[in-house]
Amino acid sequence: DLALVGIGENAHIAFNDPPADFETTEAYIVVNLDEKCKKQQVREGWFPTAADVPKQAISITVHQIMQSKVIVSAVPYLAKANAVKLTLENEITNTIPATKLKEHPDTTLFLDEESASLVSKELLAKFF
Repeated sequence: DLALVGIGENAHIAFNDPPADFETTEAYIVVNLDEKCKKQQVREGWFPTAADVPKQAISITVHQIMQSKVIVSAVPYLAKANAVKLTLENEITNTIPATKLKEHPDTTLFLDEESASLVSKELLAKFF
């Protein structure tokens, strides 16, 4: 099976914001959306104002994502550059949930020039 996973501006995966729960074995959980997440939803055009963004969402868990045979994540735009940098430059930690994807044997990140702009070419070469 295939998981198409978004990485957020705060390096969340799906709606698993930092600190993400890496321990639960549930497939889906109800999560509380923080203000940064709500603002991202507005910037991306999903909702007109932060007040319109729901306080909670149902999200696939990190555990369930990691059960997929293949994980694909498209991470475009300059707004995601710091999240990409944090993900690639750091060890696996629940404070940077996207780092968990590095543990999976078949993960592909699709980056554009902007989202990859803060990562050294040497480091990018290790992953791509």
